[in-house]
Order: sequence, then C-alpha cells, then structure tokens
Amino acid sequence: MVKIKKPQKYTSLETGLTHLEVDSQVKRGLTNVQIKKLSRPIPKILADNLFTLFNFLNLIIAILIFWTGSYRNLFFLGPVVANIIIGSYQEIRAKITVDKISLVNVASFHVTRDGHDQKVDISNLVEDDIVTIKRGDTIPADGIVRYSNGLQTNESSITGEADTISKSIDDEVFSGSFAIAGQAKIQLTQVGKESFVSKISSAVGKEKRSVSVLMKIINNIIKILTYTIIPIGLLLFFRSFLKNGDIAKSILGTSASVIGMIPEGLVLLTSVALATGAYNLSKRRILVRSLSAIETLARVDVLCLDKTGTITTGKLTVKDTVTYGVTKEIVQGIAQKIVDVTQETNATAMAVTALNTKAADLKIEKTIPFSSETKYSGLVSSDNIRYLMGAPEFIIKDIDPSVKATVQEAAEKGFRVIAILKESPQQKLLGLLLISDEVRKQAPDTFSYLANQGMDLKIISGDNPVTVANVAAQAGIASGHDYIDMSSLPEDTDYRQLVKKYKIFGRVRPSQKADLIKAMQANGLTVGMTGDGVNDVLAMRQSDCSIAIAGESDAAEASADFVLLNRNFDSMIFMLNEGRRVINNVERVASLFLIKTIYSVVLSILFIILGTGYPFQPSQLTPINALTVGIPTFLLALEPNYTRPAGRFMHNVMEIALPAAICNILFIITISILGNHLNFNYETTSTLSVFTIGLIGFCALISISNPLYVRKKVMIAIAFALFIITFIFSGNTFGLQSILTWNYTYLYVAIFLTAWPLFMFLREVLGRRIFSKINWK
Repeated sequence: MVKIKKPQKYTSLETGLTHLEVDSQVKRGLTNVQIKKLSRPIPKILADNLFTLFNFLNLIIAILIFWTGSYRNLFFLGPVVANIIIGSYQEIRAKITVDKISLVNVASFHVTRDGHDQKVDISNLVEDDIVTIKRGDTIPADGIVRYSNGLQTNESSITGEADTISKSIDDEVFSGSFAIAGQAKIQLTQVGKESFVSKISSAVGKEKRSVSVLMKIINNIIKILTYTIIPIGLLLFFRSFLKNGDIAKSILGTSASVIGMIPEGLVLLTSVALATGAYNLSKRRILVRSLSAIETLARVDVLCLDKTGTITTGKLTVKDTVTYGVTKEIVQGIAQKIVDVTQETNATAMAVTALNTKAADLKIEKTIPFSSETKYSGLVSSDNIRYLMGAPEFIIKDIDPSVKATVQEAAEKGFRVIAILKESPQQKLLGLLLISDEVRKQAPDTFSYLANQGMDLKIISGDNPVTVANVAAQAGIASGHDYIDMSSLPEDTDYRQLVKKYKIFGRVRPSQKADLIKAMQANGLTVGMTGDGVNDVLAMRQSDCSIAIAGESDAAEASADFVLLNRNFDSMIFMLNEGRRVINNVERVASLFLIKTIYSVVLSILFIILGTGYPFQPSQLTPINALTVGIPTFLLALEPNYTRPAGRFMHNVMEIALPAAICNILFIITISILGNHLNFNYETTSTLSVFTIGLIGFCALISISNPLYVRKKVMIAIAFALFIITFIFSGNTFGLQSILTWNYTYLYVAIFLTAWPLFMFLREVLGRRIFSKINWK
C-alpha cells in the first residue's frame, strides 16, 4: 500500500480546528471536493446526445443535400433535432430530480471544531479536520488514526482483499475503505483530489460505467452498421452517378439510403427510457445510483435478503432475560456496560439501552469492539476478567445441553438470543437476552408478489438459522425448514451446490455472504442483494444489483445501486415494475427502428448490383418516419408493461422487423420492375414505394401495440389519418404524388389490400417457425 503523507502538525483532539483555520484551508483549496457525481453534468448530457456518430453522418448528408439546392430534402433533420431536444430535456429533467433527492443522502460526518462536535457534509471537510468514525462509516478521506477504540477497517475497494485490518494510533486509513468494528478519531491529511483513491482514479482514467444489456445489444448493432453504412453509401453513389451522370440525383438517392440505415432514435430512446425510470423512482424517494441497475433489477433471478431491517422492522426489543446464578439486573447491567464502552449504536445495542438498567460498576482495562466476523463485543476489566456479549454459538465454548435447548426453543419462537458471560479464566454463562424483532406488516404481500413474478427469494443472515427460518415462515418466504447453519460448514464446502439446495442461510459471516452470491452467479443467475449494515457491504458489491435501506450504514448506502430513502421495502414492487417497463417497451419499439435499417441496407446492395438509382429521396420518407416510428415510439415507451423480460431481445425485435423489411423489399422491387416495364416516372415509383413503406410501418406498429387499448387505437387512427392527408395534400412539400391520381389508384388499393396479409404470412413463417429455432445470443 502506498504511504500517505503525515500531518505537518497534530490538531488537538479536544478543540479540533478553529473556524479561522477552516476558512484558511478552504481558501487554500484543501477541501474534500468529491469527484464522483451521482449523475452526469448537463453539458455532458447535451454532448452525449449531440455529438454521436450518426448525428455526424446526418450533418454531412445535410451539407451535401444543401449543396444540391433541394432544400425540402432537409426535412429529415426535423425528427433528428426533435429527438435530440426531447431526449436531452428528459435526461436533464431526470438529472435535476435525482440530484435534488441525492442531496438528502449526502454523507455527513461528526467533526470536532472550536471544541464542539459538529455534523459536516463530506464535501465540506478540510485537511487536518478531526473526524469521528464509527462502525458502518466510510472513511471520507485519507488520514491517520489519532484515537482508536478497537477500530477495524475493510480496504477491499482498494486492495481487493476482504481481510479485516486493525488500526492503532498513527496508523493510516484510506478513503474508500470503511469501518467494520470499533470507533476512532482520525485526522485528515489528504482530501479531495489528493486522496489516494482519487489519484488512482485519475491515473487509470474515468470510472468504468456499467452498461446495461439493452445498451450492449444496441451498441453491437451500431458497431456493425458503422462498418456497413459508409462503404455501401459510397458504392451506391458512384454506381448511380456512373449510370445517370447526375451528381445531385445521386446524392439525394444515396442520402435516402444512408438515412434509412441509421436507427438514430434507438439509442436516444433507450437512454430516455432509463432516465425516465430514474425520475419516476426518485418521486418515490428511491435514489438511483446507476441507470443500468434499473434494467438489471428487472432481470434478477434471485433476490438475497438480509433479515433485520429488510424482512423485519429492525426495531429490537428485549422481551425476557434468562439468568444462570445471578439476577436479571446483573446480566442487564453488564450488557449495558459493554454497550457503553464499545459505543455501539446498532439495533441490539439500542434494545439493551432501552431497558434503562444501570450499567455495571466495572473499571475498564480494554474494550472489545463488535465485529460481524466474530459476532460478539465485550470488555476486559481491571482485574483481568473478560465480559462478552454475543451469539451463543460463537462465544460459548462447551454449551450445556439445557442451555442449548433454551436457545433452540427461543430461536424457534423467532427470538434473537444474545449470551452474556464472563471468563476468569474459566468461562461462566451469566444469562441470555431474548430479543424480538417485528416482521413488517406488508412483508408477506411484497414477497408473495416477487415470488409470483418468478423471483427466487433467499435469506442470508448473521442470526441463528432457526430464528431466521421462523421469521421467513412468518413472511411467507419459505417453509421454515430448508435452512443451514453456515458456521458449521467446513472451508472446502461446494457453495454452488449449497445455494441450489437451501433458501435460508444463518450464522453467515460477511465474507461468506459474498461467496454465496458468487456461487449463485457461477450457476448462471443474476443476483440482487438487499441490506442495511456494514456486514452486507461485501455481498452488495459482489451482487449484480444491490439495494440499501437508508439510515443504518454509510458504507452500505455507498455500495448500493438503489437507496430506499423512504426505508420502505415494499418499494421493491414499484422498482421491479419500473425496470420491466423500460426493458419491455424498448424491446417492443426497437423493431420499428430496425425495419428501415434492414430494408435500406438490402435495397442499397440490390440497387448497387442493378446499377439503378435509389427509388426515393429523404424528404419523401420524413412524414412516414415521423408517423410510424418517431412519435409512436416515444408514446409507447411510456406504457405500463410489467411482464417478466424473456431475455430474447433479438428474437422479439426480428420477429417484427425482418418480416416487415422483407415486405418492403418485395414490394419496392416489384414496383421498380413494374415501373420500368410501364414507363412510370420517378415521382410515381417513389411515391408508390414510400406509400408501401408507410403501410408496412403501420402493420408493424399495430403488431407491437397489442393489446390495443383505446388510447393506442386513437394514436394509430390519428397517425394513419395524417398519413393519408400527407399523400393527398402535401405533394409539393415532401415531393410525393397525390394518391388521388386516378391512373395509379388501383396500385395504391392493391398495395393497401395485400400489405397486411403479406406481413402476417411472413411473420408466421419467419417468426414462429424459423426464428424459434435460432439462438440469437
């Protein structure tokens, strides 16, 4: 590990920095400015929507069309500009809302300044500040330990190792690590951009952003098109120019081909759908730290749950105290003394404090902080007697059968059992605290819904497996019998088989939680993890998607993809449905974008071979693309659609897109051959071709709009009416011939009557008989 710098002077632990010293540090720029933001800045959003490969191609095409003087063919820029504006607006709106709710979740720390304890936001900390750290806190910046009460940290985010590291006075601590036991006061020595983690990030580059499955597929499509569009466009231009010698006509025909190949709205629509999902979640006080996590959550096969705070309310109460040779007051007094000296604030400690028992009068020699690995805390008195408080299975060496029976009976009733004992040096059990935790009222309904949606639920907890099984049965997650005690397993246990067999895992150490999730992932599952404590952090980082309950642990919240600021686990239903809505709607409308991509590529290649010009110009396609793709897709992308994603993106898309594209190709080739035979002029053949593309577009739109609710029928009816009006009254505007030109009316009627039957026939043959046998992965 790289050494961090030592402080030039040691700040007083009692007084901390004065306000004048803080102001001086701020003026010198020695503040803990946070580099990582929860959302992209507005200039970045605008740049990402504006400076794309396809927009660059559109700009070149626009310049060439402008040069030809055919200004009406610049109409194709309308939908492009509209997409950029709408997409940027939606993302910026989502960003502003998410940023507002993120302010509620900004980490703050207890700092000593001017002799008083103050709460300061992480970004307002300065170099040489004295910061108090307790179990569950993240380390806000690099520093040295000035006071330690059993501080132990986890530096896995820096070293990759999940080992517990004990920290003594003058030891170094690093930003990005977190406290897993004890408390400490640290003096910050390197803040903001000067911290160790920030320097590593700057050296390596920008943080790698996770990419959703949808975006990966779409990016692969774009990558293929990138290598296709330019060479095909150039070949088509030169072939057309050599054939007719008209450079303007060749540019316009090639432009129509290239514009057709570009699915310019698809990437934008996906980004907008994800940003809108984050916006909708933020209105429910659910903080989204990663847009791609919205999609990942909808694909989760197994959801792993921590018991306390997730299934239960987390408000613990000591219901009874079982004693062995001493009074209840003595047992409770020792427990209170251990809580006092360890300064723990977890739910168990609060339950002990709520007893209002006077702490035992003991002189303290040493404090033993609570650790999720050891499952106990304690103290060593001045007469060298150890007093311990923790899980019976971990701290009682030779448990008496009667005690074991008492623990088992209490666990079966759903109690958490805490043992209090002393060692001097022989171990003596003083008593057992029986602590109850209430199952959330809505928990059974929530878990029933998630299970019915195909999500397998497992509980991974540090508590006694019998207790956990009892709670699981109350919550309706499992029968209460399929559980395992992880503390009893040998180190060489095959976790991959274990996770297949059991639903409930008790007495799980933090490192084992992560190993269990890793085993599920090795079995090919997408795993989500919920938690609220520092003992859940490793598992949350290992999972594909993590959800934290706010208010318990800064480290857990910092590791999570979602933070439930409302502390309401029932929000999982809304989160799941929001993710499914995004995936299903993008999958549904993607086929509309790819229809024109497929037929444009194929037609371009065919017309290169035939040596004839492209059959229509950009202006003629503008109203068609707007009415059958542009406007409907943005409306359909907001529709409620909560079915479970089948993971068949390409199959679902191609089932509509390919039959529609083939219909267009067959019709347009037929029209071209018929036009040459009957000497149709260019305006007639191009209008017939574009009319065909529009009709097939509506066939595809109707197919993906099922079920056809009233609002969808109204949308399609209005779009189709505008389509017909365009072909009657907008001839000069878009370069189309009126369909009321009676010499050719029979052809329009023939196309209208055969479009739907041909589309459905090809969809049946290709989609249901051929595509079902193809592995699209």
